Amino acid sequence: MNPVPVKKAAFIACLVLAVILFFLFDLERYLSLEFFKESQARFSQLYAQHPLRIILVYMLIYIVVTTLSLPGAVVMTLAGGALFGLTAGTIAVSFASTIGATLACLASRFILRDWVQGRFGEKLKTIDDGFEKEGSFYLFSLRLIPIFPFFLINLLMGLTRMPITTYFWVSQLGMLPATIVYVNAGSELARIDSLAGIVSPRLLISFAILGLFPITVKKLLSRLRRDRAGTGEKT
Repeated sequence: MNPVPVKKAAFIACLVLAVILFFLFDLERYLSLEFFKESQARFSQLYAQHPLRIILVYMLIYIVVTTLSLPGAVVMTLAGGALFGLTAGTIAVSFASTIGATLACLASRFILRDWVQGRFGEKLKTIDDGFEKEGSFYLFSLRLIPIFPFFLINLLMGLTRMPITTYFWVSQLGMLPATIVYVNAGSELARIDSLAGIVSPRLLISFAILGLFPITVKKLLSRLRRDRAGTGEKT
């Protein structure tokens, strides 16, 4: 077994330490729905006094939470809507969540890509070839459907060769509809008692249909081209 390079080992140790400290000091309570509801008035006052500074601090915390796949991103999205309103909240959450997702993808690629490449080289090449052709459509579909775990998509995409710029803009576009829904719900933060009721089954089904639409259309168009090409060869 090849030893883990020093830089990679140090990076992994820092990530693990950050997660351990998060739970050791019970920082999760500051990302709870109850905490934000209790502190909404105080945060709103701070935002009125220092709008740009508060947005930047908020985005930085959001990026750290999503990069480390810590619990609390949904609550922070609601808080963004409650503090900043629909427009500013959507912009802040959209960029913060996408930056965090991209950093998480890069971390996965840095830590796991070489190991997976060495263990599943040929199989991974097949996956890479497929993602090179249709990866953006698959990623867009996955991002549109909120039932797929956020951290798992970041982890798995880190194992592919998808360009990071593509990963960034496709993720941002794909997550935008759900972001708007949650940010808009956050404007009524005081009325929200739990996270379960924010997204209804009907809305999840709508997201699923919307998510499957791009890749379905692409498959149909590819099949149509093949059928036309086959017809042309016969004639």
